[in-house]
Amino acid sequence: MEQAFEGLFVTEYSRVVGVANRVLVDRAEAEDVAQEVFLDFHRHHSPTAPYAAAWLHRAAWHTALNRIRGRRRRERREYLDAAGDREDGWSADPQRIAERNYDRDAVRSAMRKLPARAAGVLALRYSGLSYAEVAEAMGIGVGQVGTVLRRAEARLKREVTL
Repeated sequence: MEQAFEGLFVTEYSRVVGVANRVLVDRAEAEDVAQEVFLDFHRHHSPTAPYAAAWLHRAAWHTALNRIRGRRRRERREYLDAAGDREDGWSADPQRIAERNYDRDAVRSAMRKLPARAAGVLALRYSGLSYAEVAEAMGIGVGQVGTVLRRAEARLKREVTL
């Protein structure tokens, strides 16, 4: 059983890190997410399960998103605490911060408006997974991946440019 898990780890580790890194844009944190995902899988699933790779990719995506949400809450709290304590002003350019936050919020808001399947296909494909890997992770046919991806990209573009 341990050999099977080791084989799964060797085969899927770089892809799991890639999925998490695409979401987090931080290699070290993506590796932490991969470790967490593999440990969780090892505790609760068989390494020979036919869904192993798909489960790992999907779990990496969700775990990375949860890290972002947690970080955002923590940063918001810290910012509000710091803003309350400072009277001398904030050193960063407020215009730049506002623009960056607006762009990031626009993309996140647009992603939330996409159906779950479309958002998942988009995130996994842009994480570097092949059409076959995306299809397996999402439980859809390989032929559907391109269609779902094109529609998701078009809808995301429309939502962000409105």
